[in-house]
This record gives sequence, C-alpha cells and structure tokens, in this order.
Amino acid sequence: MASASLAAGLAAEDAREIVRKSVDLDQANWLRMRDYTWIARSTERHFDAGGKVKSEERSAWETVMLDGEPYRRTLERNGRPLPPAEQKKQEDKLDKSTARLAHETPEEKRRRLADYETRRRKEREFLREIPDAYDLRIEGEAQVDGHDAWIIAGTPRAEYRPRDGDAKALLKIRGKIWVDKSNYQWIRLEAETTETISFGLFLARLNPGAKLVFEQTRVADELWLPKRLFVQGAGRLGLIKRIAMDQEIIWSDYRRFQVDSKIVP
Repeated sequence: MASASLAAGLAAEDAREIVRKSVDLDQANWLRMRDYTWIARSTERHFDAGGKVKSEERSAWETVMLDGEPYRRTLERNGRPLPPAEQKKQEDKLDKSTARLAHETPEEKRRRLADYETRRRKEREFLREIPDAYDLRIEGEAQVDGHDAWIIAGTPRAEYRPRDGDAKALLKIRGKIWVDKSNYQWIRLEAETTETISFGLFLARLNPGAKLVFEQTRVADELWLPKRLFVQGAGRLGLIKRIAMDQEIIWSDYRRFQVDSKIVP
C-alpha cells in the first residue's frame, strides 16, 4: 500500500513537471510567433434550438508583421476572394496604417512596441498557473502526427486560489494534454467546461459542457505554433439571447517574416 502511494505521488510530480516545462515552452513559442506570417481560415456555424445549422460564415486572412505589430488582411469571405471594391478597401486600410507608422517618432514607436509586448505577454500569462491549479496524472502514451507523446489528464484543484484574474476560468475546466516526449512541446489539448463561465461583466455566458480542441505543429527547430482550434458550446449573450455554435480555425503557410515574406497588394 505504501509503495503504491509513493508511486502515485511520483507519477503526479512527474506529470506536473512535464506540464510545467511544456507551459514554459508555450510562452516562448507565443513570443517567437511574432517573427512569422501565416494564413488562417475560419468556419463558424450557428445552430437553432433543434440543433440544425441556421447560418455558416467562412473567412480567410493573412497575418503579417507591420513595423513590429501583427497586421491582419482579409483574403476571402465565404470561400471566395474579396470583390474588387473590398480589395481596394483592404489596400487603403494598409496604406493608412503604413503611413501612420512612418510618421511615428522614435519615442512613440518605443512606447507602442512596449505596450504591445506587455499585452502579448499578458494574454497567455495565466497558463503558467496550470501546473499548480490542477491535479495532474499521466494517463497513458500515444503517437500523434508521428510524435511519441504522454497523455496527461488534469482536473481543477478546488482549494486553489488563482493569482491571475484570467486564471479563474481554469477552475471550471477539465482536460487532457498530449506532450511530445522528446521536447515537451504541446501537440494536442482537449478541454471541457464543468461550470458556467462568464465574460465581460456577465454579458456573455458559456454553459457547462462546452468543448475545445487545440492542436499545434512543428514549424522549425524547437518552435511549435498553432495548427487547429475547434470550439463548440452553448450559452447566452446579454440576458436573453441564446447562442449555440461551433468554430474551427486552421493555421497554415507559416513563414519567417523578415526572410521570405512581404505584404503584396
């Protein structure tokens, strides 16, 4: 009995350290993503009360770095290239952004980039609390996209008190994560809400049972970036509007921006 308890404790500690390393790498990947340009495609479906699709929206866009910050340019809407008039609007918008940045003073640029860096770090800082906020265990092993991975399951620790406000939602989510055994990178994550999660001073609410799947792919040595995100759930906007939807985003065509990419009309 004592040996079994010891083994369970060591396994939990190993799982926590594996996840801690993977979270640190995720933070580094997130910062290095700013050196790349990519294409993303989104499909968003809304359902009626009977579960039938009542609307579907598809779009595609390119994200490039414009003087240190990401710039998003729409490429397609509902599977079709933008009509000439909308393409012209996109070009005009890009020209205005470029002109605005060209007239910045060195101090204005420094402040802008510092603010952007602060916001970017803040966006994923709450993930650092995952190793402490969850009871983690190695549930098994699997091969995903040719990579040997640990499967680590996590359930929220009821006694945990989040340090970051954004981390409060973690206590209402359970999930599994597939971590590459050779380099500790995240390959896949599956999560499900166990309680209602509110956003924006309770103006939006996500019901229990909402699901999320997030996948990453190796882009370069020691760099993994998003490959696919799928979110499915129901909830409310405001006090009365019910929503039921799913959304899938696919990222592709990653290129180092400084080396082999440029903005083209």
